[in-house]
Amino acid sequence: MKPTDPRVRYYTEAQIKTLIIEVHERGLKFGLVWPSATTDTTLDGRVLVRFNTAPVTTLLNLLNLLLGAERGDPCDS
Repeated sequence: MKPTDPRVRYYTEAQIKTLIIEVHERGLKFGLVWPSATTDTTLDGRVLVRFNTAPVTTLLNLLNLLLGAERGDPCDS
């Protein structure tokens, strides 16, 4: 998913916080920890996630990679 994907505008801050929790939980299995990850400001109608002010698409793509790793999918899908 690209940062400019228009679907990202429909995510609420509450939904994004839920996604952050899921990334935390799934990432622990792989030794990935982001204790300071949280929502940040809204830019151009998109809520940013603070991994260093990353867009929500970074969170969604990371979650997709973690889900694929749990399933044993190759990373190039």
